[in-house]
Amino acid sequence: MMNLYFDNGATSFPKPPQVSQAIAQYLDVDGAPYGRSFYEKAFKVSSEVEECRDLLAGTLSIPNPERLSFTPNATFALNSVIKNFNYKHKRVLVSPLEHNAVMRPLHYLKEKMGIEVEFLPARKDGTIDIDKVNINKCDLVIISHMSNVNGVIQPIKALKHILEDVPILLDAAQSAGHIAINVEDWDIDFLAITGHKSLLGPTGTGALYTSPKYTIEPLLHGGTGSHSEFLSMPEDYPDLFEAGTPNIAGIYGLHAALKNRPQSLHSQDAFNTLLNKLAAIDIIKLYVSTDRNNQGELFSFKSKDHSVSELAFTLYKDFGIQTRVGLHCAPVAHSYLNSFPEGLIRIALSPYHSDEDVDYLYNAIKRCVSHG
Repeated sequence: MMNLYFDNGATSFPKPPQVSQAIAQYLDVDGAPYGRSFYEKAFKVSSEVEECRDLLAGTLSIPNPERLSFTPNATFALNSVIKNFNYKHKRVLVSPLEHNAVMRPLHYLKEKMGIEVEFLPARKDGTIDIDKVNINKCDLVIISHMSNVNGVIQPIKALKHILEDVPILLDAAQSAGHIAINVEDWDIDFLAITGHKSLLGPTGTGALYTSPKYTIEPLLHGGTGSHSEFLSMPEDYPDLFEAGTPNIAGIYGLHAALKNRPQSLHSQDAFNTLLNKLAAIDIIKLYVSTDRNNQGELFSFKSKDHSVSELAFTLYKDFGIQTRVGLHCAPVAHSYLNSFPEGLIRIALSPYHSDEDVDYLYNAIKRCVSHG
């Protein structure tokens, strides 16, 4: 059966079969709390959660897994840093391709605290122009590792090198699981990820990494199962950022996804060929990186002769192709790329797409725009 689901930038599908099996294992068999009780099932559950934390930390090259806290999603992780960071100069730099998970909390702080938000200098596709970056009196740099609009992969290691002592908050919602991330080597200060996209885990899972160089207050306060005699939050990690019962079933599923990641059924050549062939169609405009070496397996497009909504509907109605159409919760990115306010049609692949699926996608798009 063909895989016609190309909305993996929103959430990945399908998942490895072990993901639902692991969730069922927790719900139907294990079922105990995490980090709060002392009997066999509780020990087993706590062990599963910590094994997932360790494996995830290893995947991200985080040397101290206790600094990796589970969150409901990347948005929660981003808000945890953005809303509780100590802004000495009240100046934040962001890329022009940021998601509303970054821009809305920054807008809130601008209204409440007078935080100044400025865009990093960038090239036409949104790639940061390292040579033009000015970090004078900057408190924090926030950047999307891989754009959820055009798939641009930012040069994080090079950027961090010139930031010197200015901390960076890396939004890896799209990239984690798709692109190698090395927190230790890149000297990343804060990292936000989600589990349900390229990591192929279930929704309701994410994580926040905080460097030992920085201390920020948690977004939530509540029970942790540790130091319960005190009304203040424990200072230990990861407990400081894990108030309340976590999504244990989701963490079981994420752990299974990490242990059972499939090999990609399509080749890099097939993806590159898709982009080249679509770019050759006169009435199609592609939104991609200008450097294919910095291109994730996600891109957007539009037709000069069709509205994006009509074209996306035709792709689904006539060919079963499932996409994401509109502004992708990233109006700032679309404004920068001159695709606001209509937006674009987004295509995002997963390891479960074969070369045949990719070829079918191309032919479907070609037929739709040719018979409009």
